[in-house]
Amino acid sequence: MIDKICSLAYQAGCAIIQVYDGFIPLNIQKKSDNSLVTNADFSAHKIISEGLKILTPQIPILSEEESDLWINRQNWTKYWLVDPLDGTAEFLNHNDEFTVNIALIQSGIPVLGVIYAPALKKMYFAIKDKAWKKENGLNMQLQVKNAQPPIVVISRSHNNNYKLNNYLKTLPKHQVIKMGSSLKFCMIAEGRAQIYPRLGKTHIWDTGAGHAIAMGSGAKMTNFQGKHIDYTPTQSCLNPEFIVSLI
Repeated sequence: MIDKICSLAYQAGCAIIQVYDGFIPLNIQKKSDNSLVTNADFSAHKIISEGLKILTPQIPILSEEESDLWINRQNWTKYWLVDPLDGTAEFLNHNDEFTVNIALIQSGIPVLGVIYAPALKKMYFAIKDKAWKKENGLNMQLQVKNAQPPIVVISRSHNNNYKLNNYLKTLPKHQVIKMGSSLKFCMIAEGRAQIYPRLGKTHIWDTGAGHAIAMGSGAKMTNFQGKHIDYTPTQSCLNPEFIVSLI
């Protein structure tokens, strides 16, 4: 099934690129929480949701662009978790650091994850505790790597945060790199970074696929008290503040 999910992510990415490259005019709207959403988000969502309903009609879908009612979600034990376009700021700023995220959640754990970066033409995927990167038609298994000093990857668009700055001051000597969207998880999985702290608001669709890929490469994702992040449905769909690091 992983190949079919990668194909859906690729198709969604192609729809996003049509808007990104100007072949389809960009339309921007504000959501009720004042965050921005574009017609590229909606096009990608439609492709993924329709494809998943054909592939697995028995598995419900939670997408950033279509959240089911809490009364329906509260007893889900298995569901698809989708962010059709992660990194809207990066998309609008034309820096290529945006992704399509698809994860399968089972008993609160992301057991499958796909991240596709359409502008970079890079596909990352994980299943059965293994993670791979597909580039130029070749699959490369991913494995975390130690580095001294460690590289800390932080959000490009959400880094003006006093809690994050205070946390960085507690670390020994390190380097800091900024990256958009779920590509921060991919940097950990590829061994290009060792720590990803997130002190601020995120939703579960921002992290499910990246979490699966990080785990498949040998990393862990916990809150700052060391508890593993759980995707058992909650009414808010918010994550706690978290850190992705080497085990």
